[in-house]
Amino acid sequence: MSETWQKYQVAGIGATAGAGTRPALLIVDFCLGMTSPASPLGLDADAAIEATGQLLEVFRQKDLPIAFTTVRYTKGCKDGGAFVRKIPTLRVFEEGGKWSDLDPRLPNLPHESVINKRFASAFFGTNLASLFTVEKVDTVIVTGCSTSGCVRASALDALQSGFMVIVPRECVADRAPDVHNANLFDLNAKYADVVSVTEVLDYLRHI
Repeated sequence: MSETWQKYQVAGIGATAGAGTRPALLIVDFCLGMTSPASPLGLDADAAIEATGQLLEVFRQKDLPIAFTTVRYTKGCKDGGAFVRKIPTLRVFEEGGKWSDLDPRLPNLPHESVINKRFASAFFGTNLASLFTVEKVDTVIVTGCSTSGCVRASALDALQSGFMVIVPRECVADRAPDVHNANLFDLNAKYADVVSVTEVLDYLRHI
């Protein structure tokens, strides 16, 4: 146990919250603008996509709720507000381009929701929480990219929307290992249970 984690434990931070009986799979921004090396925002998500594919297969077999997200702005990107001003490369997601398209390695089926978001969280300004509530979801398994950005924001908002949150560490990706690991540490301490994809698959087998 690291010295940092010991300090968190003394403060009563970092308990395991567990999971419920009705999980949903949230696949955050595995779209071409984030996963293609040709995109200015592209990062290496190959391993995370492959691991997420394992979960996606089981969710479909069990007919459990699945939601994908992508980023899409109207012409001029004014609906991106200060977020686009802070990260101008987000303009690649202006409508009419290809970068908002989901990565073909993880395509959605016609009945699976695709949330078009404009900010980091999959829940902010979208109907995602309502969709999950209608499906009687109690646990959200968050995958996607980036760990420090949209995954973190979505996990936090999932918790604040009343869901238990699981982040399979092999199913998320970021641009830099130190940033990725630091955010996984903090997510596990405060907002989610960060576990292995093997543990999640075992949990799903008992659903």
